[in-house]
Parts: sequence; C-alpha cells; structure tokens
Amino acid sequence: MADKIQSIRGMNDILPDETPAWQFIESRLRQLLKSYNYDEIRFPIVEKTALFKRSIGEVTDIVEKEMYTFEDRNGDSLTLRPEGTAVCVRAGIQNGLLVNQQQRLWYIGPMFRHERPQKGRYRQFHQLGVEVFGLSGPDIDAELIMMSARFWKMLGLQDSVTLQLNSLGTAQAREQYRSVLVDYLQQHSELLDEDSQRRLQTNPLRILDSKNPAIQEMIEQAPRLMEHLDDESRQHFADLCAYLDSVGIAYEINTRLVRGLDYYNRTVFEWVTDKLGAQGTVCAGGRYDGLVKQLGGRETPAVGFAMGLERLVLLVQQEQLKNYIKQPHAVLLMMGERAQAAGLALSEQLRDALPKVRIFNICGGGSFKSQMKRADKSQAEIALILGDDELDKQLITVKYLRQKADNKPQQESLSQDQLIELFKTMLTKNALTEQ
Repeated sequence: MADKIQSIRGMNDILPDETPAWQFIESRLRQLLKSYNYDEIRFPIVEKTALFKRSIGEVTDIVEKEMYTFEDRNGDSLTLRPEGTAVCVRAGIQNGLLVNQQQRLWYIGPMFRHERPQKGRYRQFHQLGVEVFGLSGPDIDAELIMMSARFWKMLGLQDSVTLQLNSLGTAQAREQYRSVLVDYLQQHSELLDEDSQRRLQTNPLRILDSKNPAIQEMIEQAPRLMEHLDDESRQHFADLCAYLDSVGIAYEINTRLVRGLDYYNRTVFEWVTDKLGAQGTVCAGGRYDGLVKQLGGRETPAVGFAMGLERLVLLVQQEQLKNYIKQPHAVLLMMGERAQAAGLALSEQLRDALPKVRIFNICGGGSFKSQMKRADKSQAEIALILGDDELDKQLITVKYLRQKADNKPQQESLSQDQLIELFKTMLTKNALTEQ
C-alpha cells in the first residue's frame, strides 16, 4: 500500500463542519464593506521577492525568517505573499489607480509565512485587508476604526475585543526618538535577549513590542515615543481620539504599540482579545504615508488594516455564537421511484419561489426509518415527506422535527402553495440570516 500523502504542516484543510463559520464571517464582511462603499480588488498569490524586501524591511522577522521564497525557471526570485498591503500598493501603482485619485479598496485571501504553527497562527492563513489611498486626515483613520467596531457588533463580539491606539509620528520624529531609545537600551544591554540585541542595531522600536517577561520592567521605564511626537502628528492623534469619543468607541492608548512592519507612521491600532491565549490580536492596522513613494509611485497618503480570519473563526466558535447557520430549513424524504422524480422537481420549485430557503434532499433511497434518522441528524426544523399517497392527493406531508408550529399538529398535509406560505412564515418569524 502506498504511503498516504499528508498536507503541509501549518497549512490546514477547512472541513465542512467549519465552513459555516467562515461563510458567516465572510458574508458579514462583504455586507459591511458594501455599506461603506469600498471596492474589492484581487491580485496574485506570488510576487517578486523585492516587493517585500523593499516594503516590509530586510531586517524584519518576516523577510529574514518567514517568507516562502524560491527561484522560478528564469532565475527570478519569487515569494508567496506574506501580507497584502505591499501587494495592494504594487497593484495600485501598476494599474494607475493612485495618481490624483482616492481609492477605498478591500481584498481577501491566503497569505504565507513560515512560522511555528500554533493555535491561531498558521503557515497558510487568511486575511481580510482594507486599504485607503489619497486621504491624509484623521477622519479616514477614524472611519476604518469605526468600520471594524461595527463588524464586532455584527458578529456579536463587541464585548470580546479591546481597541488599542498609538501614534508613531513622522519618520523624522521617529528617527530622533530612535537615538534616545537606543541610548536608554544600551544602558540596560545586559538585560536584552539575543533577539533584542539584534534589533538594537536594526529596528530598536520592535524591542518595545517584546513579549519576553524578563525585560518587561525595563521596557516599561523606557522613554515614550508619544513624548517625542512632532506637533502635526500630536494634533492628528488628538483629532482621531476626539472622533472616536464622539461615537462612543472605547480605546486604550498603548504607547508600546509599534506594529511589526517598517512602513507604518502616525496612527497604529490593534483590536485584541484575551480569549485566544498568546495570539490575542484579531485586527491590526495603521497609516503608511510613505509606502507608495517607496515602491516607485508618487507620494500618496494611505491607511489600512487587516483581520486574520482563522482567529475570527476561533472567536466565533469559542463564543458559541448561534447567529450563523449550519442546518437546512427542511429535509425532503422521497419514498419510491415516482416520488424521487417529483421530489427533485418540487425542491427546485421551492428554491425558485424562495431563494433563501435551504432544502436538503435525501437522495439514494432507503427505508422511511433510515431517511427519518438522516432528517433528524440534519437539525432541520421540518421534514417534507413525499410518497405515492401524497402524489395521488397532490399534497406534501410536513413533519415538525423541533417544535410544533403555532396551533398546529406535529404533522400535517399541505398543498405546494400552503408549503410556500409556511416557509415564508418560518423565515420571517425566526429572522433567519442569509449566508
């Protein structure tokens, strides 16, 4: 017997029991983005390696350790995309979307990083990204945060996440702060672990984001970037906070929040949760006004965020939300050859009349008892029974599997028109949500 071929570690199948939660989240995201008038963009999974080295930074963990990079047959260095912002910027520049234009864009799909697989962190993972180009004010930063806050309400997760905010200022202000921070860290170099020692020479701000408990007290005493902001960035941040206050969005100012990518400036934010252990960030973003020019375009203000869908699915499942739908509304049992043909036609007619209704046809025959077992297992609300007797009378037997209908018996016979009215009542009464 040949050896079984397994999936690549950290690149997981999404099984039928899990896909309803994914569909629920994705449908809500599409609904949300449409309501804010954002446009979808799609781009390749593979890009030139230079795109990520130039945008993310050659001394970041992503570029140094985590990218899936290979040479193609022409000798070009290519990389499976580890994030979407740089790709979106490349697509915008290449296709002339950014010059003297404002763009509100979103994308969804897989990203790839060679990390240690653990709960909420995978080597192939999925992100929803939102990017805005051509707007420099704090109002658009606020809109993105308000949009993400509305999404948590749509999922019923508003009490499970917390918003953290910070400002990184301009590149010039950050460079001045960098020298102050390096002086401080060098005074405590004996406390720095190997990773922090390396970052001290390359990207010292990332040390502030270290999770090493041994240096947390020293980090807490470090000079704060907020105290070294330029006046314009300080006003930008104050205006952003005022906008959020005006709509009642609570936030924490986290002066240690720096984000892991080199291209951020001014606003940075994260939505975090304590429900998923170490992988607590479920949405993160900020402003990156210099990236378009850095990648060969004209100077263009930009801001965006990304959500990790695997972590959202874990949250939805962990919170045991009941507002995403797995089960059909009805199961159709077809008893005999005549009923098989008539039943398939009936279910198509019902779907034509009511596109939102979900009907599970039990194909393959079997006894009434075995078909009823499958019907009950499906968690459907009702079973539709079609046999010779029903065909002769031009009726459908309806059996209520979960609870009796109002003032109705456990089982009754209905015409097709009466059945359609029953489904309309079910859909309205239960406010069942379309996937």
